[in-house]
Amino acid sequence: MYVVYEKTSTFIIGKSGHPDHRAQYKTMGAAKAAVTRLRKAWFATRDECLENDPVFRYAIAEAEYFAKNIEKQRTVKNMMTGVPFSEPVNTPSYMSPSRESYWSM
Repeated sequence: MYVVYEKTSTFIIGKSGHPDHRAQYKTMGAAKAAVTRLRKAWFATRDECLENDPVFRYAIAEAEYFAKNIEKQRTVKNMMTGVPFSEPVNTPSYMSPSRESYWSM
């Protein structure tokens, strides 16, 4: 499985170009095609602006390698205890002890 991620923040990018922690592709070709579709959509709304072109802004990596070596960590506080801990930036809110949705389930 492969993921498309933003290089600066390491957020996993979905098909719409927005962060989506669930977006994965079975092959490298499928991931490249997703970036190409994002690029075509980008240029359909702009006049040849290369500043934020998806080809330069996003990268592709194997999911396991991405999780171990690339994905950034952020420090947050546990909502109940106040103890700081580190979690990946792509952790969904319902799985993070720093969020109310985690404790209300």
